[in-house]
Amino acid sequence: MLSRKGIIPEEYVLTRLAEDVPEPARYRARERRARFVGKNGACNVAHKNIREQGRFLQDVFTTLVDLKWPHTLIIFTMSFLCSWLLFAMVWWLIAFAHGDLDQSTRATRGDSGRLGAGGFVPCVTEMHSFTSAFLFSIEVQVTIGFGGRMMTEECPAAIFMLILQNIVGLVLNSIMLGCIFMKTAQAHRRAETLIFSKHAVIALREGKLCFMLRVGDLRKSMIISATIHMQVVKKTSSLEGEVVPLNQIDIQMENPVGGNSIFLVSPLIIYHVIDKNSPLYEVSQANLHHHEDLEVIVILEGVVETTGITTQARTSYLADEILWGQRFVPIVTEEDGQYSVDYSKFGKTVKVPTPNCTAKQLEEDRSIMDTISLSPRSTTRKRSVRLKPKFTIADEPS
Repeated sequence: MLSRKGIIPEEYVLTRLAEDVPEPARYRARERRARFVGKNGACNVAHKNIREQGRFLQDVFTTLVDLKWPHTLIIFTMSFLCSWLLFAMVWWLIAFAHGDLDQSTRATRGDSGRLGAGGFVPCVTEMHSFTSAFLFSIEVQVTIGFGGRMMTEECPAAIFMLILQNIVGLVLNSIMLGCIFMKTAQAHRRAETLIFSKHAVIALREGKLCFMLRVGDLRKSMIISATIHMQVVKKTSSLEGEVVPLNQIDIQMENPVGGNSIFLVSPLIIYHVIDKNSPLYEVSQANLHHHEDLEVIVILEGVVETTGITTQARTSYLADEILWGQRFVPIVTEEDGQYSVDYSKFGKTVKVPTPNCTAKQLEEDRSIMDTISLSPRSTTRKRSVRLKPKFTIADEPS
């Protein structure tokens, strides 16, 4: 498997990739807030005391797909072995009831196992023991014919059993092969190449504080109808005193395209304007520490262009993973007539002048902006066009 370190440096994390080496705890006085959604997109929720376990058996196919690979392979193997053994027992009983296993009846057959003229006709030729019945069961179910054992028209029960085993074998093959296919083509596999920046930033944009993050796609095949959503998860209490430990609050996202739909051809900086309707309205730089009860969840959804399967990539940012007064560096440049993306700078940020107050204080007192020395607007360098000299053709003097 290709190492992802060759694509993105260690300081930038893929969407579905957890940190390889956990960072040493910088704070020992108080434990870090538990994540609701991990950096790899996994939900940090443990389901306990589920009494109605029978609900999982009502949807057997989804239960098989959700199982781990070792369990799925064991069920896959045992299902075929059990079916072969079950029908082998039935074939052996049919042969026993018909007298095919009696030693006296074998004398009337030919030396090569063929039927003698006017002799005893068995239900299945060349079936002498349970081992031969097991081999015949495998041949019937997987449609392998070696030419030694075959059906005759002597036993109607054997003909009916042949039809039944073929139907059961087809159903079993469809379920198991479909389960294996769905496990190998699950939607979250595509999300492995959807990446988010390891840190989010808060800085000024158009005179307003904005929460920003960067998202990108490493594959050339696009995500169709990609949409991005963001939620803030925090502990809240109502006016009646009801405590909601994980209150999920939707916040409006903005992007260069407009709205929630994005055209994810190159990495984009998605941002949220912190206004009076934002749950980050009263968050300042002093609140971005490790034990702050704040987590921002980002969800990217879309349809895989090659398979048509809907996929979802998730990540989250705790309070100490939000950098105040930082801005992402540009990573898209134009080279040789095409746009080039430098993923080594995907998560890099630079410091920019940003007030340390909350968005609420900034809106109430605009004079704070006067104390900030803003850098001039960056200008886009235009390509120089070399003009060809103009020539005039004059008539030669006579």
